Amino acid sequence: MKKLMIAAAALLLSAPLFAQEKNFIDQPYLEVNGRAEMEVAPDEIYVRITINEQDSKGKVTVLQQEKDMVRRLKDLGIDVEKKLVVQDMSSDLFKRKDVSTSKTYQLEVNSATQLAHVFQALQAVGISDASIERTDVSNMDELRQQVRAAAAKAAQQNAQVLASALGQKAGKALFVQDYSYSARPYANIMMAKSAVMDMAAEATAAPTLEFEKIKIEHSVMVRFVLE
Repeated sequence: MKKLMIAAAALLLSAPLFAQEKNFIDQPYLEVNGRAEMEVAPDEIYVRITINEQDSKGKVTVLQQEKDMVRRLKDLGIDVEKKLVVQDMSSDLFKRKDVSTSKTYQLEVNSATQLAHVFQALQAVGISDASIERTDVSNMDELRQQVRAAAAKAAQQNAQVLASALGQKAGKALFVQDYSYSARPYANIMMAKSAVMDMAAEATAAPTLEFEKIKIEHSVMVRFVLE
């Protein structure tokens, strides 16, 4: 009798779970994937600039090169108070008469054209140690949501096409799985830097520079009622 009661209790506990699973399986549905992507040019380009007294063999101080750099950047219309920040500063004493001082900055520019002018300006004041650290898009979150919505709409269109081929219709969504998101930035940064430096040294006008666009991708899986 005791064993029978335990078995009955187990049956009662499993019944709701079985009912839920049965209802879901009995509901005809169509499972599809949707994917969307967008390419956008970066509008936030971060440049690492290092001034080192050793580069000028001690003839020009870091302070003087910094003043020359700031003046050139202002001439380009760059708000140095907002766009230029100091990352690091060091003074190494190798010998009593040999003091090596360096200073590293991060500069934000907002277009490939502006970047080309900056590299040319740095070259003009004798600063050659500059490279691009990273690129980004200022409204990335907004663009991500647009791509995500486009991926969901693509899934709905795929469901309608498949259901129509079967002589049926795709109804409301039963389940949505937000699969993945990725944003692939510009991958050829150092080549761009060296190419601009070489061209800036030879040309009077700023060279043409274009960045590979950042690709934003998103995919979803959606289950629709099959009517």
